[in-house]
Amino acid sequence: MDNELVLVVPRERLFGPAPLAATWRGVLAGLPATRLGAYLEAVRHHGVFRPRGEVEPDPAWKQIIPYLALRDGPRYFLMRRTRAGRDTRLHERFSIGVGGHLNPGDGDLDGGLRREWREEIAAGFEPEFRLVGLLNDDDDPVGAVHFGFVYTADAAGRPVAVRETVKLSGHFADEPEVAATLDRMESWSRLLFGHLRLAGTVR
Repeated sequence: MDNELVLVVPRERLFGPAPLAATWRGVLAGLPATRLGAYLEAVRHHGVFRPRGEVEPDPAWKQIIPYLALRDGPRYFLMRRTRAGRDTRLHERFSIGVGGHLNPGDGDLDGGLRREWREEIAAGFEPEFRLVGLLNDDDDPVGAVHFGFVYTADAAGRPVAVRETVKLSGHFADEPEVAATLDRMESWSRLLFGHLRLAGTVR
């Protein structure tokens, strides 16, 4: 993990210079194209690859993560991490987010998400990924060093499974089953689930 090169952006390029930085917590969705585009431009123009081990403890850098909520109609693809994963902070945690760091060769956010889909998900299709918002949580030690671009997609009745079964288990679950895991859910997934429940549908 320490030597993996991941895409990072200086915090001030996303939120402005301290101490007046316009930080926020949660999911920002329904943004005007110009505002969402400004965040995308910050990633394109100010993103650099640095060893993950150097940036994990440093909140001056935000690691960029495409983060996908996969649905099958009203159901969510709910995953649970095992103790085999590299990040001990996430062991036994539940998640509704598919995604990960951007590496050299991914090209862009969409390219990184497609790679993560192939690596994490066993499915005979690739859905249409829709960028719908942003995700940030500086109150959480993991979230403090990451910044999410939120995507949605629908399996439309097609079968989906996790690929790395040593590290994850997963299945489609209805809303009450997902809600029952909230106290054991990763911070980002908890925030995203709350947003999607209020929205009532994938937009």
